[in-house]
Amino acid sequence: MRRRVFLGAAAGTALALLAGRRGAAAPTTNEFVFLEAEGFDDLGGWVVDQQSMDQMGSAYLLAHGLGRPVADAVVRVTFPAAGRYRLWVRTRDWVAPWGAPGAPGKFQVLLDGRPVGETFGTKNADWHWHDGGTVEVGAETTIALHDLTGFEGRCEALLFCRDLGFEPVNDVAAIDAFRRRLLGLPDRPDDGGTFDLVVVGGGLAGTCAAIAAARQGLTVALVQDRPVLGGNGSSEVRVWPEGTTRVAPFPHVGDIVEEILPDFKRAGMMAGKTAEYFADDLKLRVVSAEPTVTLFLEHRVNAVEANAGRITAVVAESTRGGRRTRLEGRLFADCTGDAVVGHLAGADYEFAIGGNMGMTNWWRPMDAANEKHVLACECKDKDALTAAFQQGDHEQPFPRCPWAIDLSDKPFPGRGKLTAQWPGNGLYGTDDPLGNLGGWFWESGFDKNPIEDVERIRDNNFRAMYGAWDALKNVDKLYPTHRLGWAAYIAGKRESRRLLGDVILSADDFRARKNWPDQAFPCSWHIDVHSPHPDYDTGLEGTEFISRATDGEHFKYGGPYWAPYRCLYSRNVANLFMAGRDISVTKEGLGPVRVMRTCGMMGEIVGKAAAICVRESTTPRGVYERHLTALHDLMRLPGDFRAARPAS
Repeated sequence: MRRRVFLGAAAGTALALLAGRRGAAAPTTNEFVFLEAEGFDDLGGWVVDQQSMDQMGSAYLLAHGLGRPVADAVVRVTFPAAGRYRLWVRTRDWVAPWGAPGAPGKFQVLLDGRPVGETFGTKNADWHWHDGGTVEVGAETTIALHDLTGFEGRCEALLFCRDLGFEPVNDVAAIDAFRRRLLGLPDRPDDGGTFDLVVVGGGLAGTCAAIAAARQGLTVALVQDRPVLGGNGSSEVRVWPEGTTRVAPFPHVGDIVEEILPDFKRAGMMAGKTAEYFADDLKLRVVSAEPTVTLFLEHRVNAVEANAGRITAVVAESTRGGRRTRLEGRLFADCTGDAVVGHLAGADYEFAIGGNMGMTNWWRPMDAANEKHVLACECKDKDALTAAFQQGDHEQPFPRCPWAIDLSDKPFPGRGKLTAQWPGNGLYGTDDPLGNLGGWFWESGFDKNPIEDVERIRDNNFRAMYGAWDALKNVDKLYPTHRLGWAAYIAGKRESRRLLGDVILSADDFRARKNWPDQAFPCSWHIDVHSPHPDYDTGLEGTEFISRATDGEHFKYGGPYWAPYRCLYSRNVANLFMAGRDISVTKEGLGPVRVMRTCGMMGEIVGKAAAICVRESTTPRGVYERHLTALHDLMRLPGDFRAARPAS
């Protein structure tokens, strides 16, 4: 882990940044130890969550145990001296925003195996410094985060102060300045290099854009804030990529999409299946084979440099260490889904809160009496589960969850034979009640900000999942040998900011099958915009968690439909492309374009168009105005076609 012991005048200055209100007394001693939880030497069963990094300044650790305590996160620390310190732990009670009882995210801090007196994760709806009281430490101490419940406890940092009267402030800007000063991080970001194309966002759109551009000879930086590529189509989120590829008149559009997806016959709805179905290693292997791609995993872009309507560089921060890297480029592609780069660069966009499509965290139960299920289990305690199975102990009790959404007397898909319904088109889901748990229609956040409120939306999905499982196990007395086997903790988003291009594609364009001269990518998904399902929202207003999809003739258009290239670049930031769900469409027009194979094909077109920009010294708009034939010629070539580096 990074340097942890802080002494001397510089350290005292850093600590003063956390002193709170203006005019507060400076700390009487500058001996302290600061630990970022995500930087522990051994994370144990805790996972790194970066989704709210922009709001709170840092990633944090999450005890995502599905109701079973996870293994300790551990670090060995050298203190300035043995003795008494005041301990502060940055955490929160994650169910407090709903006034829910029970504080399920409880955890302890262990010092050399002994818990301190305070239990953490039990106070305050907001992130804050939880006072752990005074503690005795040795000069060398092993510190552990000890989860007590497996119910989503969270910890961002620990602070040990020799000044027992010191109280840190909760201001995010002050904490960030303090953190950077303490860790010795430079004020100026590291030089990460200069590239023809900087792609931000490593979902299918960004990954395909990087590959396509590299095969046209461009130097590419691909920045992804998770440890895997694929975004919603990765093993972390597990949305099965939909959309039709390789159709006339450009049957090679989609070649790269299919190259990085697993090659097997789909058997029913694949969302939420086990990790191997989503082939994270395949995506990484294909990208790594491109010699002109530089990959920045676990880096989140949170700053943009722009001048006179052009982006000159982005700054990406490590989600694990906080170190920042500056990436300079001629062209940029915003494939973040949230339009982060465009927003920071001042690009025109549309964004409304209320009536949004929500987010889904897929989940699935498993049968502990089924050997196949046990062997395939991705549970944190797989060894213990396997041993119990071998001994014939299959019972899987589950605690009551008074802090979850109370579904003891409410319907939900998966309760009995109950499934959800398409409007006017029967049922969706499966005949097996268990198959109706944790699917795409378990969705919330319809009235929330998908950027600022991402943690709360995800947590509402957790409360729905745990409330449903509590009702099935403890109220209905069903599934005695079943347990929760897997759940995504990274939210699968559907809607956010949409950057505006020279064409803003609408649902009416699809219905009218408007023909465009700059055909770029085929769309085949229907005009699918989700909303809360009225059969399941009674008494749950504001916390709805079951959605309905649009259907009927009004939402069909007879695809595939070729959408225009002019949706894929910004109308007011001259060197900015976009691909994915942040392209230039109306709110309803997002429905047909947001599925992942379609997003991946957008990325392929962006990569090819970027090569024309470099070769012809033009802009994304200039490709449409003067080089559209060249783009269509590239679209007719196979996805594995390679060109020499364009002369610049």
